[in-house]
Amino acid sequence: MFKRILIANRGEIAVRIIRACRELNIETVAVYSEADRHGLHVKYADYAYLIGPPPSTQSYLAPERILEVAKKSGVEAIHPGYGFLAENGDFARRCLQGGFVFIGPSPEVIDQMGDKVTARAIMKAAGVPVVPGSVEVLNSEEEVLQIAETIGYPFMLKSVAGGGGKGLRLVRSAGEIRSAYRAVRSEASSSFGDPRLYMEKYLERCRHVEVQILADQYGKVVHLYDRDCSIQRRHQKIIEECPAPSLDDRTRRNISRAAVQGAKAVHYVGLGTLEFLLDQEKNFYFLEMNPRLQVEHTVTESTTGIDLVKIQIEVAAGGRLPWPQRRIRLTGHAIECRIYAEDSEADFMPCPGKIEGLRLPEGFGVRNDCGVYEGAEISIYYDPMIAKLIVWGESRIEAIIRMRRALREYQVRGIKTNISFHQWIMRHPRFMAGDFDTAFVEDERRFMAKEDLFPHRHVALASAAIAALYREQKLAVRRLERGASEKSEWRETGKRESLRLVSGMQASMKKW
Repeated sequence: MFKRILIANRGEIAVRIIRACRELNIETVAVYSEADRHGLHVKYADYAYLIGPPPSTQSYLAPERILEVAKKSGVEAIHPGYGFLAENGDFARRCLQGGFVFIGPSPEVIDQMGDKVTARAIMKAAGVPVVPGSVEVLNSEEEVLQIAETIGYPFMLKSVAGGGGKGLRLVRSAGEIRSAYRAVRSEASSSFGDPRLYMEKYLERCRHVEVQILADQYGKVVHLYDRDCSIQRRHQKIIEECPAPSLDDRTRRNISRAAVQGAKAVHYVGLGTLEFLLDQEKNFYFLEMNPRLQVEHTVTESTTGIDLVKIQIEVAAGGRLPWPQRRIRLTGHAIECRIYAEDSEADFMPCPGKIEGLRLPEGFGVRNDCGVYEGAEISIYYDPMIAKLIVWGESRIEAIIRMRRALREYQVRGIKTNISFHQWIMRHPRFMAGDFDTAFVEDERRFMAKEDLFPHRHVALASAAIAALYREQKLAVRRLERGASEKSEWRETGKRESLRLVSGMQASMKKW
């Protein structure tokens, strides 16, 4: 086992990895930008090194700075977490060349799966169903138009190196091709440094289902069942659950078998996820493979009882998978809500600032993966996700009820969050019935009134009004008491009337 690991990430995932390392008796080295000088992962790690200014391109996305710290601190392995350099084949290659174990798959597999066109070809050859679309990289708008005439509209125009909801556009007619092509190409170049594009048929009313797989260095591959990630905003997941409520037993077996088949086709080693689209007829199609730890790994941990980060590290150190497939069982149901510092009423705009107050929910079946603390600053430079709230229940209904209770207890002051938006989803009849798809938020949000988002707003406003009036009356009494020393009937009457009003307000507040 490793003695010391560097974590090339920040926030809640860095804290999560540090905790797993502590249980494995591994020392941890954190890296941080100037914006994260007081970050929770910096406080938790055994050692911490400054690697640059706030922009991620000069810190968390700067391989040379991270590798310099790795050499200086004497680590044996580097864990990339998710995001930043986690799916960068060149970074994985440079880690290996520097004599460090990269906790993830080989650079070759990362390159193959990062290139969506190559990944589709590999999966198709392995017998895994793929969404109809282009076979080669698209080089012009004319090529897009020609393939569109074959597969039909609508379709998704995507970046070959894309991910995280970036570098894609939905095209519903020929008239939209020119603007979509230029927009996706520009975004792909700026976000991923790779302007190449491809296209896939857009499947209406689909579910987003993924399968967690795990493989060791000795050829053994197992799946840890499925997750549903259909609740999304701007193609970015916000709620995940395990197991996927949309799958029957037969479809679950088939999609799990396909995921293992796909992992074996690329000789995968480590923790990974194969993502699929599930149509209304229960047909599933390969979407992409994420060769890393997922944000939503927590719901799989809650239902299988397996610590995915610990087993990921053990496999990277040369360990064998300790259980056969038949011993991996699902128990109960788990749901995760991603807590973002954003304004749900203002089209989910990020809301940086200082967290002035924080109270996390507790109780049976409740887990908090948090990357902040009371007094922490939410930076403008990074993803606005600050924490994840995970609940477990014996059934999906119990998990939903527990999540409602936990969200009600969750309090963050000083910044806006999407907690109330999650509460709205958990109360929505369609979500409760499991009747949703990837368009759920887009379809239902337009019907959502402010009263739905903040059901107790009238109570809060009334309480604030009473409190303000109470303060005003106390100030009035103090002003009277500081008045002239000589007594006058007018002053005495005013004081008595003010005291009477204050007493009445106090009684009203107690009653309220």
